[in-house]
Amino acid sequence: VQLQASGGGLVQTGGSLRLSCVASGEALIIIRTATWYRQAPGKQRELVAQIWNGGSTKYADSLKDRFIIYGDNPTRMRTVYMEMSGLRPEDTANYFCTANVWSSARGSVDYWGQGTQVTVSS
Repeated sequence: VQLQASGGGLVQTGGSLRLSCVASGEALIIIRTATWYRQAPGKQRELVAQIWNGGSTKYADSLKDRFIIYGDNPTRMRTVYMEMSGLRPEDTANYFCTANVWSSARGSVDYWGQGTQVTVSS
């Protein structure tokens, strides 16, 4: 199973981006829970948002009004998205996803995806 993040880029202040975190590699895969983190240079890693299979979500308090996390299927997620709006320069960071993924071949395993860079210009 591979976990791949994408969707980052350069945007102006106030812009929007949608990040994707895709689990692939086997026919039957379910993301049981996924978490987006971000880390800016010189700063600690920060939990941004989390989602559980079934649709429950959790957000960093400072971001919940601008970021939305959701999956492609409420009960059998393979892809997790995060819509980010009203972006600010302080949102500039490397965003990466982690997930607990169930597959028929491996059972439930934790995976880390590579990061995708988000840069917000002022």
